[in-house]
Amino acid sequence: MSGKSEPIASEHIAIHPKAGAIQLALLAVILAGLLLAPQFLYPIFLMKLLAFGLFAAAFNLLLGYTGLLSFGHATFFGGAAYFTAHAVKVWGWPPEAGILLGVLGAAALGLVMGAIAIRRQGIYFAMITLALSQMFFFFCLQAGFTHGEDGIQSVPRGTLFGIFNLSDTMTMYYFVLAVFILGLLIIWRFVNSPFGMILKSIRENEQRAVSLGYSVSRYKLGAFVMSAALAGLAGGVKALIFQFATLTDVAWQMSGEVILMTLLGGIGTLAGPVVGAGLVVTLQNYLATSDFPVTIITGVVFMVCVLVFRRGLIGEFFASKLGRRLGFRSES
Repeated sequence: MSGKSEPIASEHIAIHPKAGAIQLALLAVILAGLLLAPQFLYPIFLMKLLAFGLFAAAFNLLLGYTGLLSFGHATFFGGAAYFTAHAVKVWGWPPEAGILLGVLGAAALGLVMGAIAIRRQGIYFAMITLALSQMFFFFCLQAGFTHGEDGIQSVPRGTLFGIFNLSDTMTMYYFVLAVFILGLLIIWRFVNSPFGMILKSIRENEQRAVSLGYSVSRYKLGAFVMSAALAGLAGGVKALIFQFATLTDVAWQMSGEVILMTLLGGIGTLAGPVVGAGLVVTLQNYLATSDFPVTIITGVVFMVCVLVFRRGLIGEFFASKLGRRLGFRSES
């Protein structure tokens, strides 16, 4: 936090008496926009945005609310994509069962990786997650069921609960939207539960949390597994959206991408990572067919946002007079 932002943050601003109603109205407008969006925008693009938005929100659960920076979240996203794709294509499982397997597989990977990584703090924690993630990447490169560099292709979307044919693009979109909303609701409930409050106290002052008798390692591990499971939910859905799972999903670049999304939108906010994911996905989508190098443009946008919006786009809005007047708040 810069010297200029601290006095502003401490300034008392009365919350608007109808702040709650305004927030609900904004949520209703956003939801209506998401329901109508396929009529105006390419549904596959929208589904990618929702999947990566959920992925970024899951990552933010660990970074923004627990204070743990992981460089290995591609393991859970890509691992779940592989598990789901294999179960649906090779074993013939229905899509809901395949996604559930992906979530459970990601949670199991999170349990193993978290149990090792939480023994260290700071940069050492981040480097351990990166090392373990690279080990999983090379496992996926060599394992038979992943088909190496070819990946798992032509994954059937199947029929959801034996009723809804996900081969229909619009049906698939509304299924992805439902999963996205469910994922955000889970994160919101988790963050605002007593467990979430303890995570925030650990982030702010770990030694004080220890002195109060909390098992810090257990809470960190719980947050890590929950974040991994939700990242796996996004990865499993992504495998059905694009009907393939490849090494790109488990590469270290994917872990860097989700960090970028979260920082652009604003850590410690529920909407921030989603907005950041939307910005990155939009840049990738619309610059892919142009002569502009996508990575350079994305890097420039990131640099500008870091210099101008130090809390991220949504984080700065929440910290502004208008944002606080409307009752918004950031945990960062």
